[in-house]
Parts: sequence; C-alpha cells; structure tokens
Amino acid sequence: MAGVTTRRQAAAAQQEKDITVVNGNAAPVKEQEDTNENAPRDILDNLDDDEPAENIFLFYPNLIGYARIILAVASLYYMPIHPRTCTLLYSISCLLDALDGYAARAYNQSTRFGAVLDMVTDRCTTSCLLTFLASAFPRWAILFQLLISLDLASHYMHMYATLALGGSNTSHKNVDKSRSYLLNLYYTNKNVLFIACFLNEAFFVGLYLLSFSSPLLSPSLLQQVPPSTAAAIHQGAQVNSSILSQIFANPYSAGALEMARANKMDSFWPWVITGVSFPVMAFKQIVNVIQMVKASKWLAEGDIQARREARRIAKRRQE
Repeated sequence: MAGVTTRRQAAAAQQEKDITVVNGNAAPVKEQEDTNENAPRDILDNLDDDEPAENIFLFYPNLIGYARIILAVASLYYMPIHPRTCTLLYSISCLLDALDGYAARAYNQSTRFGAVLDMVTDRCTTSCLLTFLASAFPRWAILFQLLISLDLASHYMHMYATLALGGSNTSHKNVDKSRSYLLNLYYTNKNVLFIACFLNEAFFVGLYLLSFSSPLLSPSLLQQVPPSTAAAIHQGAQVNSSILSQIFANPYSAGALEMARANKMDSFWPWVITGVSFPVMAFKQIVNVIQMVKASKWLAEGDIQARREARRIAKRRQE
C-alpha cells in the first residue's frame, strides 16, 4: 500500500485507526473536546499543501526594525562625546518607528513578532538614553531610574494582562473605552500616539544636548586633554583630518574630544526642545501610570474569577 503523503490522507488514516469494535460492530472512539492546545494542529491540517511558506523575519516592517536597532546601537557608540552624530542617528531610529507601522499596513505584514520587536526596541533605546542622563546628571539619577522602571513595568504588565486575559490574538493596542478612555485614545489614534512618543523622546534628547551645551546644567562630561597631548598638538603633531575620520571619529580619542569641544553647540535650541516637549513627556508618564494601574486591576479581576471558578470546581467534587 502506498504511504501517506498529505495531511488530509494522514488525517483520514488516523480516523480509521480510531475505529474500535464494540459488540461486533465498528464504532468510532469518542472525539476529544476541542481545546486551545489542539488549535495549532487543526490550523495546520486546514492549510493547503501548495501554499508557500512565509519568512516572518524578512517582512519589510521587521527589516525596518532591524535597521532601527543598528542605528540605535550606533548612536550609543557616539553618545558619550559626539552629541550631533548621536542625535542624528538616534532621531532617525525613532522616526523609523512610524515607517514600520505604515509598511505593515501597506503590505499587509502585521505580525505579533513585529509588534513585540517594535515595543522592545522602543523600551531599550529609551532606557539606554535615560541611563546616560542618569550619569550625566547624578543629582537627578534616581528620577531617571524611576522613569526607566515605570516605562518597563507599565508596558510589561499591560502586555501580559492583554495576552493572559484578552487572548493570544489580542493586540496590546486594543483597549476598550469602558476600561480606559485615555488609553483607548492613546493607542487607537495614530496622531496622538505618534506625537506623544515623538515629543517624549525629544524631551530626553533635549536634555542630552543640554548636558553638552548648557553651562547651567552641564557637568564636566568632556575630560581635559592631557598637557603632553595638548603640547604635541600645538607643536604641529600630525592629526588625521580625513573626511571619514571626521564622520566616524573614535569618540574616546583626544582628537574627538577636541572636536566636540570646538563644535560645542549653543544651548538655545536644546532649551526650546525641552521646554516645548516637557508637557507631552509628562502626559506620556501619566499614561504609563494609568496603564500600569489598569493592567494591575485587570490581572486582579482575572485572579478573582479564577479563584471563584476553582472554588466552584472543588465544591462540585465534594458533592
């Protein structure tokens, strides 16, 4: 007999195996109740064998997500002493956050992997910038540490509550108005979401620039060039002045320190950026607090319902 070659034939063969003889008559074994554990297998059985497999990792939105990560890591490399290059790379990485969502909708490539990749990238890049600000402004380090903790805790609890109680196919952006009108507005209105995220990042970028430009706030981030090195430069020591070395300069070299000191920016625009974006940044932190509180209440409601159901089952068994 020829071997089974397709899923449908395999399913038919399995059904034949499930036939048992009862009192001399063939009778099918009682089918198991459908559960979530059997759902993936049922989905696979219903797929056409000729349907091509898709590589989720190579979807356009996810490729944009990888580019965001590369740009973010590059910005961290220049963050200690090259504010202009760092700000440019970091800003492009943040702006691509809007492009990957557009690509997902345009090419019908919205995936759960892409949504998680996007969220994780946002959380990691912001945390890295806040970590630098904590070292740049030691007096306010505890505030930046609390902001990092709030951001991570809020999004993790919200994501976990959505998956655990809303279902595995429910997006964390699907927030019912009855649960929170503000969160519903924040996640469903693309303009509100983009402006809030963009200006929130702009505030921290403005603080980052002020750490290099403001004589009022800036600590001594730029170390003094050793006297021997300075004397050698004044005496005509050779300095690599190629275009590539200026664009991709070693941020920890004496030459890069001199470049940063010579190109020190004025603090006017950083102050404007932080002043304009501060109210939106504050709004974003309020949303994070509300999100964490609502997720906590949702999880508690699920716990109460689960405990009630457990008591009902235990009572039935006793009866």
